[in-house]
Amino acid sequence: MEKFIPYEKLSKKKKREFDSMKRRDWGTLNPVTRKSPNPKAYDRRKARQQKEESFDAGPFILLVF
Repeated sequence: MEKFIPYEKLSKKKKREFDSMKRRDWGTLNPVTRKSPNPKAYDRRKARQQKEESFDAGPFILLVF
C-alpha cells in the first residue's frame, strides 16, 4: 500500500502525472458546447421544407374536362 503524501508535498514530476490522470476522461460530460436554436430566427431549411410539403399533391388527381 502506498503511503499518502499531500498534493502540496509531491514532487513536480508526480504532480504532473497526477494532474494528467485527472484530465484524461470527461466521463458523461460532452465538452462540446451546444446552443439551442433561436425559435424566432428565420431558418432557411425549415422554410424550404414547409414549401416542399405544401406543393405535395399526394394521391389526388386533377381532372380537366
